[in-house]
Parts: sequence; structure tokens; C-alpha cells
Amino acid sequence: MRGLYCQLAESNEDIKFVLQDKESFPSVYDHYVKIQVRVCAFSPVNTKLLTELKLQKDFLPIGREVAGVVIEVGPKVSFFKPNDEVVGILPMDCTESGLSNTLLIHEHSLVTKPENVSWADAAGTIRDGLRAYMALHTHSSVSAGTTVLVMDGANPFGTIVIQLAHYRGAKIISTVHNNEDKKYLEELRPTVGIRQSLVARVINVSDSKVDLVDSSMEETGGLGVSIVVDCGVQLYSKDDESAVKRHLPHKHDILSLLAVAGRWVTTEENLQVPEKVFLVKCLLYFVNIAVLRRKLNVTPQEIGSRVIPKREKELLVCVERNYNPAITLQNRRKIV
Repeated sequence: MRGLYCQLAESNEDIKFVLQDKESFPSVYDHYVKIQVRVCAFSPVNTKLLTELKLQKDFLPIGREVAGVVIEVGPKVSFFKPNDEVVGILPMDCTESGLSNTLLIHEHSLVTKPENVSWADAAGTIRDGLRAYMALHTHSSVSAGTTVLVMDGANPFGTIVIQLAHYRGAKIISTVHNNEDKKYLEELRPTVGIRQSLVARVINVSDSKVDLVDSSMEETGGLGVSIVVDCGVQLYSKDDESAVKRHLPHKHDILSLLAVAGRWVTTEENLQVPEKVFLVKCLLYFVNIAVLRRKLNVTPQEIGSRVIPKREKELLVCVERNYNPAITLQNRRKIV
């Protein structure tokens, strides 16, 4: 059996692709299923994560999202039978390449492929589809009436997030980086029912006259968005960021446009939120914002912004005296 693997150089930057042959194919056992691969999707190899999990090897398998037909099942398999059409994701510790003719995979890593979905669509969307589902349902509990801001919604991941959020009845705002993507999202409509745009507002952040925070606050009546799903953020100033990240929103902008008790699902693995900013924002979950703003003359844009650390003591004292006597400056704990 032949499969495609990648070999990393010592610098972990140069990648060499090789085809490897295996003399023997393991027999089917327990909960494992043997499938004939019809389509395999290419996806980035996260070498950093593999190293942290101590799964780094000399040769890393390529292709983890596969779709195919069941050929043989193990004695303990209960979900599938021969000739079933399936799609799945190979686990991180799998040593087999998805780019091969046949594959042995645990039944819990597979699901039945819908009849009206092509092989290519099934393998190509399962990764981003699962990420989108977890972002909206597992991490942010999206529901009807919530407002979801999808950063860079014209990419494959963002498009799926928009469709799932619309299906649950959420109001959707999305950002784009050019007019072509803006036109694409504005024309994104359901195939059945009322054919109105899935996106309530598309914000073209490439326009220097458009401010992301102001546009989001305007669309939500100054309340902020309930859920933010990003595709990465700026951690530092534009001058200190790489060219790849300079088009991304700054983390302080995301904090500024979040509503009270809002949720932010990020793909930025190195994100660090200042403790003072996050603590004050969490305290505001339990405070009447209108009253607090009148007492301290705090604008909606200041809530969660980089202005907050300068007024942290004043805010915390106001919260302590007027709303929650249990909160004291001496007994603060980091909230993550």
C-alpha cells in the first residue's frame, strides 16, 4: 500500500514530500473499518501541535480528511457495514496517510456521508464544518436572536460559520478585505424559503474610512455583538506585526465591540488578554451598564478597550461600593 508523507528538514521550514510503500496491510480487528478511499482533502500539517503532543515523527502522513466506501468491518463494529459511504477525519496519532487506495480507521472517526453530497464536497468541508460547529455550538452556544460577527467570512471556514449561524436564527455581521468578497457574501442566500441575504451587514475593512468597532456598534444599537468568531488577530501594533497579520483586527478592537457576556472564539493560539481588561469586563457582566456609564461617564467604545486599564481602580471601586460588596481590590483573582 502506497501513501504520501512529508519529511521536515532540521529547520522545520523546508518540507519534502515522499511516497512510501508498506509491504503488509493490517487485518481488520475490533472497532476498525477498512475503506476504499475515493477522495482525500489536503490540509495543513500542524507540526508545532504534533511536537507538543510528542507525536512528531520522521515522516508525517499527509491528508487527514477522507471520504470512501466501506470494504470490510471488524467484529465489534456496530455503526457501519460493507458498501456504506462514509466520511471522516483521521486522528492526530494516526500513522497512515489518507492519500492511499485503502485505509484502516476506527469507526468512531467516521460518519455516514449524506447521499446528496459529492465525494469532493464531503472530504473538503468536514474539517471546516466541524470547526464551525464547535465554535458556534460548543464554545459559544449560538441561538436565535444573538448577533454573530464572523471575521473574514468569505473564506471556507467563515462561509460555513455564516450558514450555521443563520440556520440557528442569529443575526450575522461579517468582515471582508475586498469588494469581490463583499459582493459574494451579499449574494449568499438560502436555496429554499425566503431568499434574503444571510449576512445583515458586510464590513469592508480594507476601506480606510470604515471602522470595525463603530460599524459593529452601529449595527447592534450600541450593545455590541454576542459572539465573535475570528480567523486570527493582531497581538501588537501594525509596525510590529508580520505582513500576513497586518490586515487582521487588533485584539483590543474585538474586546471593544463585544457585548456584555459576549463570547469570543479565536483561532489565535498565542492570544494573551491583559488581566486588567478581562477582569473589568467580567465584572461588568453583573453590573447595570447604563447606571455605571452614567456614574463614570464611560462610553460603549471604552468598555473592554485599551482605555479601561487606566481607569481600572475607579471602575473596581464603583463596582465594589454600588453593586457587589464581595468584590475587593485586595481579593482579586485572575479570570481566564
